[in-house]
Amino acid sequence: MPPRIPDETYASQGPNPYVFIVGCMRSGTTLLQRIVDAHPRMAIIHELWWLAKWYKERIGLTSEGLVTPELVCRLQAFPKFTRKVPIGREDLEGLLRSGKPVSFASFMSGVFDWYAKSQCKSLAGDKTPENVRKIRTLHNLWPNARFVHVIRDGRDVALSVRNWKEPVKLLRRSPTWDEDPMTTLALWWEWHVQLGREAGRALGPGLYYEIHYEGLVARPAEECSRLCAFLGVPYDGAMLRFHEGRIRDDPGLDAKDAWRPITSGLREWRAQLAAEDVERFEAAAGGLLDELGYPCGCADISPKVVRHAARVRNLFTRGARSKYRLPAGWR
Repeated sequence: MPPRIPDETYASQGPNPYVFIVGCMRSGTTLLQRIVDAHPRMAIIHELWWLAKWYKERIGLTSEGLVTPELVCRLQAFPKFTRKVPIGREDLEGLLRSGKPVSFASFMSGVFDWYAKSQCKSLAGDKTPENVRKIRTLHNLWPNARFVHVIRDGRDVALSVRNWKEPVKLLRRSPTWDEDPMTTLALWWEWHVQLGREAGRALGPGLYYEIHYEGLVARPAEECSRLCAFLGVPYDGAMLRFHEGRIRDDPGLDAKDAWRPITSGLREWRAQLAAEDVERFEAAAGGLLDELGYPCGCADISPKVVRHAARVRNLFTRGARSKYRLPAGWR
């Protein structure tokens, strides 16, 4: 076995993965994925959520982070990979035939390269919302990769998540979910957004970019042009035609499953959230809403609700601290 070398030595310097689209769930990351994927030079894979996890847990890797044949077997037997990236075993094994140790970063860069070529494009990336919590790990693996953080008004995010039949796993595990779902949702949203912005400040404007869902929906061509400038590719009108030839007319489908074009007004917390829910959300995460430029909906939050939010925050933080990274200001 080769001597242990710091992980950073094995970071990939290649062009792919070129971009990671991240953000709190239900913030519009799928919409942006489809928009960017429609660009003639960009191919975006849908949610390789296990990248950081497998690397940190050394699944299919040596303790130094080098790829073993086990990783090829794991990937070939992993439907959530093969459905999205239908690369064959021979091509995967070919990424290990150089005769030299191959890092996880370099190996997966080869996978992204293969995917780009399979789509007749040159650049490839990934869209995984939860990677907003893992930007630092992904940056260490791919120092040249860019990150696009999709941000949406947390009250609309909460409205969307609350309407799911089954809340996401992290919410179900929270000790405060059963007692107060709305305050928990506010803290869950703030947790994701703060972690992404915190990591983004460390990366700097050359590698990190924020795009607000509301601006994208209201001014799609303008926002996409700015995004392309950040990505270093020319704007192409095909980005706004991502839905053409894909729309499904079933009235029971939501906008995402129906592949509808960019549509405004899909969620509207002002009309759909009860006043007491707005108050609870803003008592918990109003500071971040204000920082992001979102107007408040509750002019006068009662001291009782403020105290309640502080207690729930303490419980939520204690429940998350043992397993997950927290924003610096939460410690």
